[in-house]
Amino acid sequence: MKEKVQKFGRALSSMVMPNISIFIAWGLITALFIPKGWLPNPTLNEIVAPMQRFLLPLLIAYSGGKMIYEHRGGIIGACFAIGIIAGTETPMFIGAMIAGPLGGYLMKKVDTLLDGHIPSGFEMLVNNFSAGILGAILACVGCLLIEPACVAITSALSYGVNWLVEHSLLPLTSILVEPAKILFLNNALNHGIFTPLGMEQVQETGKSIFFMIEANPGPGLGLLLAYFFFGKGEVKESSLSAMIIEFFGGIHEIYFPFVLMNPITLVGVILGGMSGVFINTLFHSGLVSAASPGSIIAILGMCAKDSYLGILLSILVAAAVSFAVNAILLKVFAKEGNLQEAQAKVNASKQASKGLAPAASSFVPADLKIVFACDAGMGSSAMGAANLTKKLKAAGIDITVPHSALNEVPLDTQIIVTQNSLVERAKARCPQAKIYPIQNFMASSEYDQIVHDLCGA
Repeated sequence: MKEKVQKFGRALSSMVMPNISIFIAWGLITALFIPKGWLPNPTLNEIVAPMQRFLLPLLIAYSGGKMIYEHRGGIIGACFAIGIIAGTETPMFIGAMIAGPLGGYLMKKVDTLLDGHIPSGFEMLVNNFSAGILGAILACVGCLLIEPACVAITSALSYGVNWLVEHSLLPLTSILVEPAKILFLNNALNHGIFTPLGMEQVQETGKSIFFMIEANPGPGLGLLLAYFFFGKGEVKESSLSAMIIEFFGGIHEIYFPFVLMNPITLVGVILGGMSGVFINTLFHSGLVSAASPGSIIAILGMCAKDSYLGILLSILVAAAVSFAVNAILLKVFAKEGNLQEAQAKVNASKQASKGLAPAASSFVPADLKIVFACDAGMGSSAMGAANLTKKLKAAGIDITVPHSALNEVPLDTQIIVTQNSLVERAKARCPQAKIYPIQNFMASSEYDQIVHDLCGA
């Protein structure tokens, strides 16, 4: 069940994440030029609605179709989506998430049926017309059948959201959100669920609280502060650099290992998240678009004009509650052996790497393909790839490690570095590749082991 939920979540986030920069572009235009924006401009305000109604859903649908069947699946997914979009004034993000993968899948099936049955010389004709006919059919089906169903789903979701808001129950979402984040479903939650809901709310009110439910860096910051003041050794040292990355870099994955080290701290993180949501509900504050990554810089950039006080307070209160609760939990419930064991493992690995210090090696081929992969191919993998590249160059190995979404890792990759929870997916993607699991993105010893293995090969 857990695996199916993760797979579904990955599919949702994989459609939104590649297009997040365009969501930010739309958010900036909205924040600046709508009637309640910083620089109201009736002409430039005309850009807002077409981007929200057409551009963003079509990009999502294209990404969903491409995920299933490359470019050919992408264009059919987008054609399917335009039929859904054309039938309503409501931005059809849910419809686009249905149309994209389904259109790509159907195009793939059609090509499979035609494979081996096309007369020589007629390949281009058949390929173009098969895609054109399927696209036309799906656009009509989308307009007549899928669009009414999506409108009903959207209305039901809106009713449910309004009910939670009216009964002051929205903070309870943190009970599900925070544990799901620790299971690396953060991108799936933020971009697969909260972003579409937020975009619907923006159309009505010009801002949305949903963009801050997962993105708020306060709960993680509070946890890391608790570890900084009450942790010891390597854990204490790692927490300081992790705080900077969490708050300014917006990479939430950096604090997940700290929760897993003492799972009781999840209580503090949940209460911190609930506090942040409560403050935003109290102040009616929100963002105009998705803040990705969840950095204070991105959040302030996407903040609605009238929401700065509420947003800043929600981060501060979330951090304070998380810190206070986790400080008590670490003092009372944290097993000292856990911290000592973590330190021992780090120190042992460090000593081993010192005893076999890597040096420039002619055994490492210049064309060696190493990829640092994560679920979305952006936040944690970008940071990990930069750290590993620095380690390799310091050892005299002139290789730049790229970062990638796991489902886009080149099939001829020889070494994949990824999170512990993604090892099986990495093996399925590239069975021949050597997999290095990473638990702590800041633990230099884990990167040192990779460098040592390469130099000792």
